[in-house]
Amino acid sequence: MNRRQFLAVAAAAPLAVRRLGETVALVTCDAESRLAVVDLHSFRVVGSVPTLPDPRAIETVGSRAVLCHTATGAVSIVDRDRVHHVLRDFVEPRYVAAHPDGRHAFVTDSGRSGVTAIDVERGTVLGRVPLPGWARHVTISHDGRRLWAGLGSASEHVAVVDTSPLRRVGMLTPGFPAHDVGLAPDGRLWVTSGAENVLAVAGTQHVADKPPQHVTFGSGRAFVTSGDSATLWMTTLRGRILADRPVPPGSYNVQFARGRVITPSLLGGSLAVFDTEARHLATVQVAGSCHDACVI
Repeated sequence: MNRRQFLAVAAAAPLAVRRLGETVALVTCDAESRLAVVDLHSFRVVGSVPTLPDPRAIETVGSRAVLCHTATGAVSIVDRDRVHHVLRDFVEPRYVAAHPDGRHAFVTDSGRSGVTAIDVERGTVLGRVPLPGWARHVTISHDGRRLWAGLGSASEHVAVVDTSPLRRVGMLTPGFPAHDVGLAPDGRLWVTSGAENVLAVAGTQHVADKPPQHVTFGSGRAFVTSGDSATLWMTTLRGRILADRPVPPGSYNVQFARGRVITPSLLGGSLAVFDTEARHLATVQVAGSCHDACVI
């Protein structure tokens, strides 16, 4: 290799490295006390972040992610390289809603049944609000002023919470056992039932042929998983099914970001990756069991 070729390769190498790391998924390895880092361009596991035991739900908040350790009663604030903060004043932290400011987040705690506000940058608890039932899945309005929290894995009600000040302001009754909640880009509230073949979009019920569990949104579409039935649906924002894709059994949680739809398998420990049209791109084997994943 002559000097000119060497300089050209040397100049291109940092760009290639940067592209490889532009978009990664942090995938919880539930039984291994770590996060796997999966590159969403090459579809390879490119790193690992040691954590406290039982890493479960994870959500991107700004340039970092908030990770719940349900069995150990702790919440970690992480990035793709390390753990920055550990907050231990929880009982059974479950799921996270990211405030649109990229700095604050709201964590449901089913052990004390409530929502906790945290400062992700400083790693501090800002306040709590108690809720009836067993606080679990949660979503947030686009302006960050309101939360909706499911009160169990199959709950009669969904709690409505204002964020400033942090207080419960109402309850919704969808008419079926509620599991996940999600707010679509057009402002419609989605409520899924993991126990029955039904979901509601802005109060209008839609019947599915399998129990829908979790929902995420992107590119004018909704993506809904049925982990028990090993299915991913792509739908309109009004709930009409456009595509039906197979996924590994136990693929419950689902996230969309940066042109990727990802769903980890609790049963098989893989991460299935799709594009914005629900075309399957890859399935990456990650660990023995993977509960959740986020894009960072």
